[in-house]
Amino acid sequence: MERAVFDRMAELDQDHWWFIARRRILKRLIERVVKPPHKARILEVGCGTGHNLAMLREFGRLEASELDRCARAVANKRLPRKVKEAKLPDLSMFERNGYDLIALLDVLEHVPDDLASLRAIHRRLKPGGALLLTVPANPWMWSAHDAAHHHFRRYTKKQLAELFLRSGLEVQLLSYFNTLLFPLVAAARLVGKVTRKDSADDTLPSAPVNSVLRRLFGLEAGIIGRVPMPFGVSLVAVVRRPA
Repeated sequence: MERAVFDRMAELDQDHWWFIARRRILKRLIERVVKPPHKARILEVGCGTGHNLAMLREFGRLEASELDRCARAVANKRLPRKVKEAKLPDLSMFERNGYDLIALLDVLEHVPDDLASLRAIHRRLKPGGALLLTVPANPWMWSAHDAAHHHFRRYTKKQLAELFLRSGLEVQLLSYFNTLLFPLVAAARLVGKVTRKDSADDTLPSAPVNSVLRRLFGLEAGIIGRVPMPFGVSLVAVVRRPA
C-alpha cells in the first residue's frame, strides 16, 4: 500500500464505519461458523496497523505478521507479542500444523502468488483448522482505490473457489458481503472511473453519514451464511484444512 493509506488506516480504524462494521461481521462469523476451540491458537497474516488484533485476541492466543515496517510498528503497540515480518508465501517463521485459526483479511489481493500463499497457510493450519479470508470482489469494479492500495486483482467467486480447491482447502462458507451498500459503492467507483479519480475513497465521512453506513453494513453480521448474498463489494470465506 501507499504510505498515506497506512497512515489513514492508523488514524481511522477505530472510528471509520467500514472498519467497525467489518470487525462486527468477522467476529460473528468466527463465533457462528469457525467455532474455534477454547484458547485457540490464532495467527493473523498481514495485520496492517493491527485494527483486528483486539477482536481476534478474544478467541485465544494470537500471533501476527506484517510486511510494512511502519504499519508493523503501530501493530506492535496493540499486541503484547511481537508482530513478525513475513512476506507471503514465506511463512517459515511460523510453526507448521500449529494454528486453529488463521486470518487473512484483505491481504491475498496484495500478493503476486496467491496460490502459493494459500498452500503455505494450509501447511500452518492444524488438521481441521480454519482460514478466515476476505478479498475485494468483482474485477469490473477496479478503480483508483485498488491502485492506491496496491492490489494485484479483485476476485470472482468462481476464481476464489478454484484457488481453494487447488490449495487443498475445503470450503465451509464462501459468500459475498458488503451487499446492502453495494449499489452505492459500485456507483461511486463507476463515477470515479468516468471522472478519472486518482485517490482512494477511504476518508472519514461526517458523523451522521458514518453512523448510518456503520449500521447498514453491520446488519450483515446476522445475515451472512444464513441468507444467500447474490452480490457484494467483497467476498468472505471460511475454509478448512481437511481433518
